[in-house]
Amino acid sequence: MNYREAMDYIEELKPLGSVMGLETMRVLCGRLGNPQDRLKFVHVAGTNGKGSVLSYISTVLQTAGYKVGRYISPTVTDYRERFQIDGRMITQSGLCKYLEPVKEAAEAMAGEGMAHPTLFEVETAVAFLYFLDKECDLVVLETGLGGSLDATNVIMTTVAAVFASISMDHMEILGDSLEQIALAKAGIIKNKCYVISAKQPPEVMKVLRQAALLRKAKFFTADVGKAKNVKSGTAKQHFSYEKYKNLEITMMGQFQIENAVVAVETLTMLGRCGFPVSEEKLREGLMQTRWPGRFQVIGKKPLFVIDGAHNEDASRRLSESIRFYYADRRILFIMGMLRDKEYDKVIRNTFELAEHIITVTPPVRERALPAYELAQAVKEYHDSVTVADSVQEAVEIAYLLAGGDKETVIIAFGSLSYLGELMNIVEHRDTIRRDSHGRSEQN
Repeated sequence: MNYREAMDYIEELKPLGSVMGLETMRVLCGRLGNPQDRLKFVHVAGTNGKGSVLSYISTVLQTAGYKVGRYISPTVTDYRERFQIDGRMITQSGLCKYLEPVKEAAEAMAGEGMAHPTLFEVETAVAFLYFLDKECDLVVLETGLGGSLDATNVIMTTVAAVFASISMDHMEILGDSLEQIALAKAGIIKNKCYVISAKQPPEVMKVLRQAALLRKAKFFTADVGKAKNVKSGTAKQHFSYEKYKNLEITMMGQFQIENAVVAVETLTMLGRCGFPVSEEKLREGLMQTRWPGRFQVIGKKPLFVIDGAHNEDASRRLSESIRFYYADRRILFIMGMLRDKEYDKVIRNTFELAEHIITVTPPVRERALPAYELAQAVKEYHDSVTVADSVQEAVEIAYLLAGGDKETVIIAFGSLSYLGELMNIVEHRDTIRRDSHGRSEQN
């Protein structure tokens, strides 16, 4: 199998969609020798922030000298970002190597009349094989959807179950109340593991605590309210938490303090079960943590920010960060949403901050909300909207509207699926601008 064949196979699996349940995943892993049983996991669930929490935890562990696997979804710039060891994504040849036996097992299952594993199930199995073969000390594993019936939950060797912020999302699958959603996510808690959760709404905390008690797991709350001396800037944020004074992070967004607190609490618990991290390495790792697509500045002159806010809670957090960092600045939006998200609530939480809103269609064929339909929804709240035919056109329109105004901020958000392309467009534009500026100086 070469890389082109591997990517073709991945494309073939996309129409299978998402199937909740562990039966197929257990059969698939069994045919591969159950690689997951020989790994140790930090399992991360949540509605918003789980990717950032995963990144803080894995970067600090890596900085402390551990070999750390990361499994994430979705990705921003490259498909292979899903599979990382010590922050480096799998090679093309590596992906082919580990995908091939999974493909053989999946096709054999289908040939015997069983359901063919979904793309996410195949990817998860690839991750297990990769991390085992490379002898990772720990794997930080992000759930795909929910928890109890998510393909990642086939694991039984969880050291710590970690919960980022839990809110309303995927209600058609997980349930239409916070309690039901929390119950689905609580399924990642395994017997006698450590459980670390961000401070959640009372009904969510109750569900998580009860699930931990049932499985004799030790429960700890990472309460951002206990963070002291919080200072938020555009380059660094500072905070103190428990015994740690003046910790620093470089990721923007007020919500990142909460994510970092969850990570610090988790790393403290990991120290109790054989994975100690010194204060020096904790500080170093937090400072080094990066996570693309989360309130990330990708361009200057004018300032260009991207964020993966695609549901009600994330859009509320995005709005808070815009008000905090860019109060009284002129704001232009680029929005791209998926049809199965609560895009109306996202619009309501953000529209009044923007002078003008440009809509795009994300490159997700089955789930994309067409730019025209999104624009019609935006017009219910805002009368200055433009439909872009492509991400390239959306960027061009935004720069045109910004003109030479240094006080303008362009903010692109919504589905992560289009932000990678947008980043490349902005980077290419800035490279051309720098080159032309350099030539004009030489002349």
